[in-house]
Amino acid sequence: MTPQALRTLCLSFNAAVEEFPFSPEISVFKVLGKMFALTSLEARPLKVNLKCDPEDAVRLRGEHEGLIVPGWHMNKRHWNTVTADGGLPDHVVRELVEDSYDLVVAGLPRAERLRLDRP
Repeated sequence: MTPQALRTLCLSFNAAVEEFPFSPEISVFKVLGKMFALTSLEARPLKVNLKCDPEDAVRLRGEHEGLIVPGWHMNKRHWNTVTADGGLPDHVVRELVEDSYDLVVAGLPRAERLRLDRP
C-alpha cells in the first residue's frame, strides 16, 4: 500500500480527520476526537499503528510475524504496528484499518455512534 492510498483509506470513513498533534511528520487519524491510526507517511518502510482487539492482536502477530508487531509507543495489548508496504496484501491492511476505526467507534457514546450511522 502506498502512503497516499493509506491516507485516502483513513480519510474515507465517516467523520475521519487527519491531525498532526505530535509533529508535522506524524499523521494521526481520528474519528470524533479519538485516534484510530497513527503513521509517518514519509517513513520507509511505511508502518501504521492500529487499534486491535487484544485476542486478535496476538493472533495476527503470530500469523504475520515481523509484519505485525506490538504497537510502538502504544498500549501493546490494544495496538499493533503494521508494515503497510511490505508483505501484507493491501486487502489485509484495509481490513485492519477498518477494524481499528470500528473499534474506536464502538467505544463512542451511543449518540455519537448514531450520528455516524453505526449503532
